[in-house]
Amino acid sequence: MNKDQVNGRVEAVKGAVKKAAGQAVGNDRLAAKGAVQESGGKVQSSVGDAKAKAGDAIKKAIDR
Repeated sequence: MNKDQVNGRVEAVKGAVKKAAGQAVGNDRLAAKGAVQESGGKVQSSVGDAKAKAGDAIKKAIDR
């Protein structure tokens, strides 16, 4: 796993926790911030996944 994958997944989990806490206590602002953080984490994680796939494809092409 690369840095983007790890950091993205951490941010997504933190956002999900914030969102759930905001919904539990009725704090719409906290829930919205959590949703944004969760989405940002998912995007970062996806970027990391793409980087990993590109790196794997390059390694396979070189090994041929």
